[in-house]
Amino acid sequence: MSQIYYITLINNALGTAGGFSLSVFFVPIAGFFYDFQAVLGLTSLYYVFSNISKIVLFFKGMDVRIFLIIGIPSIVFVIIGAYLSQFLKGEIPALILGLFLVSFSFFLLLKPGFTLKPSNQNGILGGSLSGFAAGVLGTGGAIRGLTLASFNVEKATFLATSALIDFWVDSSRFVVYYSQDYITLDMLWKAPVLLVISFVGTWIGKKMLDRISQENFRKIALWLILVVGITSIIKFFM
Repeated sequence: MSQIYYITLINNALGTAGGFSLSVFFVPIAGFFYDFQAVLGLTSLYYVFSNISKIVLFFKGMDVRIFLIIGIPSIVFVIIGAYLSQFLKGEIPALILGLFLVSFSFFLLLKPGFTLKPSNQNGILGGSLSGFAAGVLGTGGAIRGLTLASFNVEKATFLATSALIDFWVDSSRFVVYYSQDYITLDMLWKAPVLLVISFVGTWIGKKMLDRISQENFRKIALWLILVVGITSIIKFFM
C-alpha cells in the first residue's frame, strides 16, 4: 500500500501544475498496482482530501455561478456512473480508460488552442459527461477541465472552482463506492496520511507554476497522459 503515497505526491504536483484533474494521472498509474474497483475506491477517498488542500490554497478564486452550471450535473451523473461501475468486470474499464486518455491527449496536442463555446448548455453537457465518466472510469476531470476552460477564467479561479466541483463529485461517489464495498478499512486508515501528502504535492505544484508557464507545463502533462494511456492499452493485451 506504500506505493499509493508516492503516486499521491507525484500526482498532486503534476495535476495542480498542469491544470488537469488529478485523477487523469492517478487512476491509470494506480491500476498497475490494484484491481480496478479498488482503484475507484482509492480515488474517491484520496480526492476528497486532495481537493480540500486545493480549496484551502486557492480559496479566493471560487466562482459560485460556474460551480452551479457545471458542478450540479457532475454530481448527479457521477452517482449514476458510480452505481453502474459494479457491472463492469475484468480489464475492460482499464482499456476504455486508456483509449480515452490517448484520444483526449492526442486531440489537444494537435489542437492546443481548441476551446468550447462558454454557454450554459455546454457547461451542463460537459459537467454531465465528466461526472458520468468519473463514476464509471474513475476520472472525468479532463472533460470538466476543458469545459471549465471555455469560460476563460483566471488560473486561481479555474483551480479553486474545479477543486470545489471535484470535492462534491468525489464525496458523492465515495458514498456509492462504499456501499458497493470498493473501500476497505485499510484504505480508511491511510486517509490522514493522504491528506498531508496531498497538501505537500499541491504546494509543490503551486511552486512549479511560479517557475514555468502553465501553457508549457500543460504540453508536458499532455505527453505524460498520452504515454500513460498507451501503456494502459498495452497492459490490456499482455
